Amino acid sequence: MDNFNRFGLHAVLFGGALLLCFSLTSGADEIQDINKLFKQNQHAQALKRVDTYLANKPKDAQARFLKGLILTTQRKTTDAISIFSSLTEDYPELPEPYNNLAVLYAGLGQYDKAKVALETAIHNHPNYATAQENLGDIYAKMASQAYERALQLDRNNATTQTKLALINDLFPKNKPSTATVNAPKQQAAAPETTPVPSKIVTAVPESASSTKPALIKKPVVNNSAEVLKTLHEWAEVWSSQNVKKYLDFYATDFKTPNGENRDQWETESNARISTPKYIEINVSNEKVSFPDENHATITFHQSYRSDYLNTSFDKIMLLVKSNNKWLIQEERAAK
Repeated sequence: MDNFNRFGLHAVLFGGALLLCFSLTSGADEIQDINKLFKQNQHAQALKRVDTYLANKPKDAQARFLKGLILTTQRKTTDAISIFSSLTEDYPELPEPYNNLAVLYAGLGQYDKAKVALETAIHNHPNYATAQENLGDIYAKMASQAYERALQLDRNNATTQTKLALINDLFPKNKPSTATVNAPKQQAAAPETTPVPSKIVTAVPESASSTKPALIKKPVVNNSAEVLKTLHEWAEVWSSQNVKKYLDFYATDFKTPNGENRDQWETESNARISTPKYIEINVSNEKVSFPDENHATITFHQSYRSDYLNTSFDKIMLLVKSNNKWLIQEERAAK
């Protein structure tokens, strides 16, 4: 599912909202136990238990939704699509099955079907933020495909190249997968249903009993003002479309968004910045942290406006201090 991971679609992992729509039954504890197995990556056992449960209660929406998640994790996409599709037919008022159905369709490259599913979810629940964001990503993917086809017909079209570059900047190929966020809020009486990543996390935390001696860290000086000054100057230079000054904000070891070499990235940046008639960049909700005295991480909300594109999203920027100057080492969309 690399295609949809690049565009960061969010799957709702376990439908807490389903608990808002159905009264808790005598099988609530069983559903909770099955969900714990799922969270513990015991997918085969969880699937066996949920099948047994559904043999007695075939219409139970929570169990069917959970089975869809298990099948998705096991990469049984066709079966998972069947589960979520049947849920949309039996419970059309619920947006979560539509959303997860869209994520599965997007993973197969079936963006038209994903678009229809998300539009239906939004029609039923206009304030459902997850589906709204996913629909935006689907539109962006469909736009990128159209621009790529246009460039196949006319490779010298600078305007199309710029538009495609803007979308590629928003959704870099090496963007971390964010397919596991925003399970709907539960009622206090509902059993715990913590979201579980659809892409299994295999990294094991370092043991607390490690025998390594503790390191005495030098106190980190809070240079938030300097870092924020750099961020705001970067935004102002980008808005002024001064390509040379814009590129000067990036460190020599800057990690380019799609893995291209530095010269190629600078050429694309030049076209992306100089081609629009105007660019307006605004940053807000800035938060700065310091892993050490020479590195900083900023999270912020970026708004981009030009005659080509209007968009906004949360962003992460990693900076390094070199010769008393803060430079950008990496930037990416936040999860």
